[in-house]
Amino acid sequence: MRQFKIGLIGLGGMAGAHIRWMKEQGGFTIVAVSDVSPEALERTGAKLELGPEKQYADFRDLTQDTDVEAIVAVTPNQVHAAVIQACLEAGKPFLAEKPFTRSFEEARPLLELYERKPVPAMLGFSYRYTPAFRYAKELLLEGRLGKIRSFSSQYLQGWGSALYDGYYTWRYNKAVTGTGALGDLGSHMIDMARYLFGEFEQLSAQLHTFIPERRHPSGGMAQVDVDDFASFQAQLAGGVVGVFQTSRNAIGSGNQHEIAIYGDAGTLHASTVDPDHLVWIREESPGQLAKSVIDVPQRCKRTQYGDFASLLAGEQPEGLPGFMDGYRNQQVLDAIVRSSEGGTAIRLQP
Repeated sequence: MRQFKIGLIGLGGMAGAHIRWMKEQGGFTIVAVSDVSPEALERTGAKLELGPEKQYADFRDLTQDTDVEAIVAVTPNQVHAAVIQACLEAGKPFLAEKPFTRSFEEARPLLELYERKPVPAMLGFSYRYTPAFRYAKELLLEGRLGKIRSFSSQYLQGWGSALYDGYYTWRYNKAVTGTGALGDLGSHMIDMARYLFGEFEQLSAQLHTFIPERRHPSGGMAQVDVDDFASFQAQLAGGVVGVFQTSRNAIGSGNQHEIAIYGDAGTLHASTVDPDHLVWIREESPGQLAKSVIDVPQRCKRTQYGDFASLLAGEQPEGLPGFMDGYRNQQVLDAIVRSSEGGTAIRLQP
């Protein structure tokens, strides 16, 4: 098996998951790491048996390492744009976490650079690899639901609820994140809608901060300057209408990303709560509805790192979230913010 030599940027909590996924997939060898924390560098470097010369405090130095064939970036949002820029300038393929950037202003120059110096690129919209969502896409392409009229999408978590009195973290800091629940969770809903139905054409939105202050770990209270709830409705390609909500204040929701799709010939429900099944409602006989739980076929059970390996091998897997998916996603996020601030509908440019 071909072993791709990976440089890993960002050694926080999610880095452990990416290291595990690469190991489970096979075909990846981490040859260099980067983080601003000397302790994290030393700890992860020792775990991966990397010498000090392969432990970089500055990620830009890692992108210049000739042993590194491709980059995996797992960093807070304020570094996303700079990491992508460094990868493009170094000509290194990459897998970068979402959201694409903190703002659309940061995204624009990256597109200009990418058009001049394109590289194989993948964005971390991992729910494209939830089997139920992938099978839903297949059924839509086959026309099994007839003409699609509308859908509802939600992504709910509960860890930010007042009940838990959680501490202030970087996810509540606009300078670090750009937006709150919107960019963190809402970007996944946007990507899934684009994957299933096509481009956004028009939307209107509301953003709210239910808990404006949180306890700071070092004492006192800290101001929350990002949203912890977002709702929006949109028209997508072909006149399909969608309603969206995302929140970190939904007690009882662990990681609940789900969608209901309504067509002239039936309804589909897909969710991360039951990733290997779909609920399909359709007319079984005239005037008689049938509701069934259907198994997702094995062909829909692909992995993010399986597709990343294929991308690095020169292929272009169907449905892989690439550079332009990240860019378009950021464009929609920007429109949502502008709509909420201005209290008006926003039409998106093609």
